[in-house]
Amino acid sequence: MPVRVPLTTTGPITEATFVSRPNQFIVEVRLNGRTIRAHMADRGRLIDLLNPGIRLLLAPRDEVGRKTSFQVVGVYHGDEVVSLDTQLPHRLVVAGLAAGAFPQFVRYLRMQRDVTIGAHRFDFRLGEGLHTCLLEVKSVTRVSSGLARFPDVPTERGRVQFEALAQIARSGQRCAAVFIIQRHAAEALVPDEEVDPAFARTLRTAITSGVEIYAYLAPLTPEGLTLGAPVPVFTSPQAIPQAIWHA
Repeated sequence: MPVRVPLTTTGPITEATFVSRPNQFIVEVRLNGRTIRAHMADRGRLIDLLNPGIRLLLAPRDEVGRKTSFQVVGVYHGDEVVSLDTQLPHRLVVAGLAAGAFPQFVRYLRMQRDVTIGAHRFDFRLGEGLHTCLLEVKSVTRVSSGLARFPDVPTERGRVQFEALAQIARSGQRCAAVFIIQRHAAEALVPDEEVDPAFARTLRTAITSGVEIYAYLAPLTPEGLTLGAPVPVFTSPQAIPQAIWHA
């Protein structure tokens, strides 16, 4: 059985039309003839996805005290649905770990979330005792010329996290990161040197320090996000063998 998580657990999905994005966390949409505001969890620029008139998928927000009634969970890019919920990949990884869908982590029987080590917080710690693995999960939504690229906006937090993972890995602790590519097709994952050269350098250092980097396709439909095939990770487009990249 495929590993899949629903787009939302708060209620039915509603389709709306994108109007504008006043700030990083809010979008204005047309819904049932009215212009309303919805919350946006994805802090990326999304300039290739958010254009006036594009169709968005909204989920209801049932938390008390919220200023908006809807959360943006997806956007149509042609016929493809792209997730805009940065927590959806974490839910998918949790489901995948429970189902044994990640062979590199099947030895671990325990999972702890939001682990703090020093000044840094990581998504998961797998296992217990002396045999553990720190695991960070990243959401990828940008695919260009057949390549998934991360990040799509400079990420100081991401750079600091991977610097910390590199340092911890050098001490002998197992560390890993899983990049969930929320698109139907990509031939490989690379750091986006143009968007964030500092993160690209840090990722290369993390790899040489022993941090394991994995990437998986995760096609999205209105029914949910599905764990797909793994794709290779390269430190730059120039490092990709021609046999793999046909862009």
